[in-house]
Amino acid sequence: MIDSAAELAEFAARVSEAPWVAADTEADSLHAYPEKLCLLQVAIPGEDRLVDPLADLHLEPLWEAFDRHEIIFHASDYDLRLLSSGHNFRPTSIFDTMWAARLLGEAKFGLNDVLSTHLGLRLEKGSQKANWGRRPLTEKMVDYALNDVRHLHPLKSLLKQRLEELGRLDWHRQTCDRILRDATQHTPDDPDSVWRLRGHDKLDETGLAVLRELWHWRERDALRTGRPPFFILKHDSLCFLAEQASRGGTRVVRLPPYLTPKRRQGVLEAIHRGLAVPAGKRPRHHRNSTRRMTRKELDFAETLRIRRDYRAKELRIDPTIIASRGTLMALGRTDSGEWSQLLPWQREILETPLPPGADLPPPAPETPEPPADAEPEGETEP
Repeated sequence: MIDSAAELAEFAARVSEAPWVAADTEADSLHAYPEKLCLLQVAIPGEDRLVDPLADLHLEPLWEAFDRHEIIFHASDYDLRLLSSGHNFRPTSIFDTMWAARLLGEAKFGLNDVLSTHLGLRLEKGSQKANWGRRPLTEKMVDYALNDVRHLHPLKSLLKQRLEELGRLDWHRQTCDRILRDATQHTPDDPDSVWRLRGHDKLDETGLAVLRELWHWRERDALRTGRPPFFILKHDSLCFLAEQASRGGTRVVRLPPYLTPKRRQGVLEAIHRGLAVPAGKRPRHHRNSTRRMTRKELDFAETLRIRRDYRAKELRIDPTIIASRGTLMALGRTDSGEWSQLLPWQREILETPLPPGADLPPPAPETPEPPADAEPEGETEP
């Protein structure tokens, strides 16, 4: 574990001169709030190291060394968001092995699955939900963390070769560039949307006012105690309490028995504040501003679906990688700017007519898997 400025400077110099670098991160999103970067795993030729961001280190020497490289990640989206939001670091370029596997048509693309397929390895994943903010780390946690980076370079070499053989390496580059851009863009939360949890659409305006107050109370309590919000009250519990309060006020509300007296009081006060909001100032449901599609637009969206599914079958990849059903419907609208959001390789597939006499595929159910190895695990805001 690198936990001193001198060790970090020496290691950063070796990283700077290394021919390749692989990285991964661990955070404490299941144990603390707000989450923070707790561990940085780095692999270079002949050396796998852990860097301790909790040791009051200035990590700038490492970021400068990283800038000289294309960093290898697996399922990089969460890592990039963590590094960008907490440390204002944005890699120059990345190679994401998860997306390489997906573009090769692999149905299972978690790190363990991809390593098993290409390197015949199976990793121990028992520390996935460990508290990475604890010190010292156990031997099992150290081994788990280092395993996430020590095999990424040979895995990248195999996947990159296969992408080149299939002519999809540029598709992967475009995809990685998009991930890097999107994950490091900081957009402030919409104050009128951030509290609208799954199930809010079933509440009346009184229930929405109560839900908003409950959400803000829980957020303040999470920051006060350093505990993740869903540990204090689960998301569906907030909606359930708001629905009860809107029907009968606090007299019918049934509070979870595990709440401490202080939190019980906080919940009741939040409910009272929500019920006291005047009718004209209560939040309203968001109106769907999307107009109904014309028959011509629906037919065009179906044409795009047929092209997508035909090519996906031909390429042996998940069709949702080309475009989701929602994207296809948006593309079908004549007034949509959705085409500009597509990557060039996706646009080329959808714009190219099928050959005459093509065997058209039937509609297929779309249930794409969530990003493999995505963090944090557990309940998150929708």
